[in-house]
Amino acid sequence: MELSKIKLIVSDMDGTLLNSKHELDPSFFEIYEKLRTKNIQFIAASGRQYFSIADKFKPILNELTIIAENGSFVKKNGTEILVKAINISLLQNVIEHARKIPDTYIVLCGKNGAYIEQDSEQFVNYFKEFYNKYSLVHDLLSDPNDHYFKIALYNPNGAEKHIYPYFEDFKEALQVKISGEYWVDIMQLQVNKGNAIEFIQKQNHITKDETLVFGDYLNDLEMFEQAGTAVAMQNAHPELKKIASYITDSNDHNGVFTVLKKLVDLE
Repeated sequence: MELSKIKLIVSDMDGTLLNSKHELDPSFFEIYEKLRTKNIQFIAASGRQYFSIADKFKPILNELTIIAENGSFVKKNGTEILVKAINISLLQNVIEHARKIPDTYIVLCGKNGAYIEQDSEQFVNYFKEFYNKYSLVHDLLSDPNDHYFKIALYNPNGAEKHIYPYFEDFKEALQVKISGEYWVDIMQLQVNKGNAIEFIQKQNHITKDETLVFGDYLNDLEMFEQAGTAVAMQNAHPELKKIASYITDSNDHNGVFTVLKKLVDLE
């Protein structure tokens, strides 16, 4: 793996940088400082909400770029640089349709936080890991002043079989993306992590060949296409592994850290 030319590193969070308990290894911050001394920019990119990602990086939050909500919302050093909101009428159609899908929970993702209208204790306890700023409401669109940029749908029986097929008729108007084993994300057309990375690359005059990315699931496909070096986790979806430059260890065996330590000569 040729690492000497890398100027930008982008990593997915769940299933990639975080272990199965959704924990960030404390050694990350030492590695991050080493990357900074080499003028290599690190970016966290996730389907999570901004507040949830930010919580993992508190010590460096004011100097970090975060791609949240699968590319719908980007902040650099705490300042918004990209927002991709969805038309309210489209949102209403998706929500009404999603309410009819068995065993499926709806999360409306806004700039001010997430909104849910189902209060299942089991779901809420699971959901809070990814959306730690949220409101339980009677109507998901109850805050007319927020900017909504994603609907996240959760089904404990699996997303590919039990959510994704229900949205065939929406794929010409909206981006429908399987973002995890149990999750489907619905966003504006052309919104994905890859396009968010391209936006940042242009701002910083960084090329694909100077970009290294890590990921594990289907919402990372466009991100892989936007990088010269794309590393899939051992636990990654088979389709992602097919297009990866390399396969590293699983997220529970610090696969991302294995590569980053080589980059900063820590081992």
